[in-house]
Amino acid sequence: MLARLGETAGGDERHGPLVVLLMIATMVTGLVDAISYLELGHVFVANMTGNVIFLGLAVADAHEFSVPASLAAMTAFMAGALAGGRLGAVAGKHRARLLAIATTANIVLIGAALAVALVIPRDGVPYRYALIVLLALAMGLQNAVARRLAVPDMTTTVLTLTLTGLAADSTLAGGKNPQPRRRLMATLTMFAGAAIGAILIFKSGTASVLALALVLLVVTAIAACKASSSSAPWTAGS
Repeated sequence: MLARLGETAGGDERHGPLVVLLMIATMVTGLVDAISYLELGHVFVANMTGNVIFLGLAVADAHEFSVPASLAAMTAFMAGALAGGRLGAVAGKHRARLLAIATTANIVLIGAALAVALVIPRDGVPYRYALIVLLALAMGLQNAVARRLAVPDMTTTVLTLTLTGLAADSTLAGGKNPQPRRRLMATLTMFAGAAIGAILIFKSGTASVLALALVLLVVTAIAACKASSSSAPWTAGS
């Protein structure tokens, strides 16, 4: 079933079910960035380009932007990326196993964020910064592992290069238009995650968004764990 979904999303035999599993991770990105921007004070936990801009605005004393929040998100993201890089160095030779370990770690981080959302009062500084740090750690780890998995156009946290490739490599631009379906699906998946996250925040609160993200991560972890003992060609990493 995952293989068929992967083909629909622009997958190929070189990457097996990784395309669809990284699509799920991309949706998680949309969900958590909806939380961070709408609930945590105009900061991103996955989109670090946005945070650099927000940091510049905050330094210029623009309203609703925070230097400490942006710095906390960027620092935690880099710490997560460092952990993801170390994990890739240790487990990167088997891509399914790498994804299984990384997703399990993110289940712990998102689960901790859910606990924070349920227990700590949402109008306080501890709530805000605990969620920023936990979610940015998870997104940094996810981004580093996606980079190691090296599925083209599936970074899971940013879409700038994906959208650039969709236009610049198109037949209208004189290109060969490689994987337009994958690029479009990645864009739509993040859009859907952000939209669903915003709707859930407005109707039922942050905890419901984190619970959905947790469910998606569990699905990904189960699929990756099942493939962690496979010797299929797509599992071979560098």
